[in-house]
Amino acid sequence: MDNRVIAFLIVSLLIIVGYDYLMKELGYLPSSTSEEQTSIDSVTQAPLEVQKEETPTMANASSEKDKDSTRSSAGVMGSHARPAAGSERVVRVETELYKADLSSRGGVIKAWELTQYTTAVDSDAPPVQLVYKTAQFPGPLSLRLPDSAVTKELQEGDYEVEQDVSRLDAARPTGRLTFRYRNEQSGLQVEKVLTFHYDSYLVDVAIKLQGVAGPVDVGLGANFGIVEWGEGFIGLIGPASLVDDKIEKDTPSTESERTGNVVWAALQDKYFMSVLIPRQASAVLVKKELDKVVSTSVRMPIPPSGGVVEARLYAGPKQYDTLRDFHIGLEDTIDFGWFIYGSWGFVKMVAKPLFAVLRTINEVTQNFGLTIILLTVALKLLFAPLQYKAYKSMKDMQLIQPKVAAVQEKFKDDRERLNKELISLYRDHKVNPVGGCLPMLLQMPVFVALFNILYMTIDLRQAPFMLWVKDLSVPDPYYVLPIIMGGTMVIQQKIMPTTMDPTQAKVMLVLPVMLTFLFLTFPAGLVLYWLTNNTLTIVQQFVTDRYLFKRPA
Repeated sequence: MDNRVIAFLIVSLLIIVGYDYLMKELGYLPSSTSEEQTSIDSVTQAPLEVQKEETPTMANASSEKDKDSTRSSAGVMGSHARPAAGSERVVRVETELYKADLSSRGGVIKAWELTQYTTAVDSDAPPVQLVYKTAQFPGPLSLRLPDSAVTKELQEGDYEVEQDVSRLDAARPTGRLTFRYRNEQSGLQVEKVLTFHYDSYLVDVAIKLQGVAGPVDVGLGANFGIVEWGEGFIGLIGPASLVDDKIEKDTPSTESERTGNVVWAALQDKYFMSVLIPRQASAVLVKKELDKVVSTSVRMPIPPSGGVVEARLYAGPKQYDTLRDFHIGLEDTIDFGWFIYGSWGFVKMVAKPLFAVLRTINEVTQNFGLTIILLTVALKLLFAPLQYKAYKSMKDMQLIQPKVAAVQEKFKDDRERLNKELISLYRDHKVNPVGGCLPMLLQMPVFVALFNILYMTIDLRQAPFMLWVKDLSVPDPYYVLPIIMGGTMVIQQKIMPTTMDPTQAKVMLVLPVMLTFLFLTFPAGLVLYWLTNNTLTIVQQFVTDRYLFKRPA
């Protein structure tokens, strides 16, 4: 390996490490200062505190049923009385999966807590809140029409609320919540009917409008479904949509409109998302409201004679099986195909069955850390023949290196003669100079696919391993795993056959140091995989060199 190869490896690593920083400096990725992140986090977490202060619980609602004329939720329809001007009524729908608060002010979602997911591994950590709490932007399921005055009226007006059940379970599997708005003078009438299901994050939405000219934009609100605007190594945070069979995930600099056959529009982060799936829509509108705040809506035609506009709303985790069962490509928001600077189909083809194997093993172990170790061992055994060929090729190259150096010195001024002599030398000794690289290239899609799986999937979120590693989706808090991994890289480099001189070998020791610093920020599950793979490689090289590889005469 000459100096140019060494320089290439170091420059390549610097590009990988500095890619995010460079993209931010060029303006292609949003910057993330500590102040901005603190601001976003504080606003995102605000719903949990504001809800306690502003949102009446069901117990309070029942204690004030004389004021609201609210009946019991045991199957009797609620009051049809319209709230007094300036008042706001908040109703709650609870299932085993979430608690949703909805407001009569605009008939929108005010809070959406996922009861199965918490913000931290601590037992007293609050549940994940999907609604971005701010009065600055219209909430989820807000309506916008071509007439701005009508839009303001519908977004700020008080709706009549009718609720048939507040707590859903197996005995009461579905519940309906209806918002009605009427303006007798203009003839404007709006009715939103939301149907909830006790065992699903999916909500059926039916909107009937009369006395207005369409189309109508049904909004997902701002950052609904984005819990944390993290800038990870893989994946995009923000809007996503499927229009004309093409998925778009970019956040516009100001606003954008995609026209065509709209299948769905979503707001997403690494682990959670909200999705609007219209029955019929002509466009998806995305607007960057603030830094790290984006809103999206779906433009839907209003059928003649006051017809009904229908859609489905999903607000929950990015569980692969759940999204795949919609059969509309939502599972592709989990980017299993990432490779270098884009998403590659062949990596995705490898990742999906590998992900199924990972979950199958975990059903037995019930510990994703142990599952990662077992899967890495299985992959190492699967690729052992290829790695043996690579190791043998490198050993053979090491043995003839003195002859190679002599030929290079002899014909250093004749490039054409040098190439011919080297080819002849390799042929005489039956050595392939690229034999050590080809087996590694064949394994690369599997390694990259597993990298994506361990980095992207919600299955590892807050999944414990052992001792201090209580969450495999976040970096090791004490940096033990990355430091040990760096040590295994040094050992691996020392025992790996090489054609470098001692000076070059010392230069290459920079790589483990740089990669160790890089892996300090990687999730613990990913570092555990890399550490296990390095350890097995060291064992394999020792066994091969000691018992399998025979030094040629």
